[in-house]
Amino acid sequence: MAFGIEKFDFVDETPLYKLENISEDLGVNFYIKRDDLTELGAGGNKLRKLEYLMKDAVNQGATMVLTVGGAQTNHGRLTAAVATKLGLKCAIIAIDSYPGELTANMLLDRIMGCELILSTDDGTDEDEQIDKIKDQLIADYEEKGEKVYYIPVGGSNVLGALGYFDAAMEINEQAKDLGIQDATVFESVGSIGTYMGLYCGLRYANSSLRLTGIAISPFGKTKEKRIVEYFNEVKEKYDLEFSATREDFHIETGYTRGGYNNPSKEVRDAIYYMGRREGLLLDPCYTGKGFAGILDMIKEGKISKGKNIIFIHTGGFPGLYTPHHRVEFEKELLGGVTILK
Repeated sequence: MAFGIEKFDFVDETPLYKLENISEDLGVNFYIKRDDLTELGAGGNKLRKLEYLMKDAVNQGATMVLTVGGAQTNHGRLTAAVATKLGLKCAIIAIDSYPGELTANMLLDRIMGCELILSTDDGTDEDEQIDKIKDQLIADYEEKGEKVYYIPVGGSNVLGALGYFDAAMEINEQAKDLGIQDATVFESVGSIGTYMGLYCGLRYANSSLRLTGIAISPFGKTKEKRIVEYFNEVKEKYDLEFSATREDFHIETGYTRGGYNNPSKEVRDAIYYMGRREGLLLDPCYTGKGFAGILDMIKEGKISKGKNIIFIHTGGFPGLYTPHHRVEFEKELLGGVTILK
C-alpha cells in the first residue's frame, strides 16, 4: 500500500533470479523479474495496477468496468479476470480490426465473460475516437442500470502508477538481497504507466538501481509530452519531494522495429533464444521486443560486459497465438514437426 491508499492484494512477491545460460552466453549478469507469474487471468504486470484501480472501482460502487486497448490487449484480459473475480461486468473498447478469428487474448476475454467492442480506425485522432465510443457506451450501460468505472489504456493514470511504485520497492529490496544494487532495470514501454511507477518508486526509495525503458512503439511528440505531464501529475497527487525533466527519463526509442505489435524477425529470434536457452516464453509485442532491444544494446556496446541487468518479464504470452504473429512462427517452425503416417 503506497501513501495509505487502499488496494486489493492480488499480487504476491514475484521471483527475481539470474538466468545462468544467457548470462554465460552474453557476458553479462542477466536477472529476470517474473511478473508474468502474478495470479489471475494468465498473469502479467497489469495486475499490480489493477490492485489499486479495482479497489477504487469497488469503493465507488461500480457494477461494471470499461477499459480500452488493442484487440489483443493484455491489460484488457487482466481487467476482465479481476472484474469477474469481484463479481463486476467488464467491457473492452478496441480501436482495431477483427483479426478473422477469436484467438489469443480475445478468446480469453470472452471465456471470462468480457464484452468486446471493436471499432476500426476512422482516420481521426485515436483519443477522440475512443472518447466518442466510450461516452456513448457509458451512457448506454448506465441507462440499463449499470454504474460504470472507466480505466484508461494500460491502467496508466496516477492511481495505476502506484502498482509499479510498490514493485519498485520490492525490486529494490530483492536487488539488495542479491548484492546487485548497481544493476540497471530494463522494462518494455507502451503506455508509460509501468515505467512511471518504477521511476517514481526507485527515486522515492533513493535506490541505486538505474532504469531504462525500451519503447515498443514509436515514441513521438505525444508520448514525449505525455511522459513529463504524467510525472507532474504523479508528483502533485502524492506530494513527491523530487522533480524531473524529460532528460531524467531514459527511454531507448530505436528498437520499435517499425510499429506496435508488428511481426519482426529479430523479435522472433529473441523469443526462440529465450525459449531454447532458458525455457521461458516471451511475447512478440512487449517482452520479446524488449529482450531483442537488450540483445542489440549488448552487441552495440550500450550495455557493457560484466554489467548487472534486471529485465522485467511483464507477461503477455497469449500474444504468441495472434493470427498475424502465428503465421510467421509457423513458417519458421513447421520444419521441426514430423508427421508419421
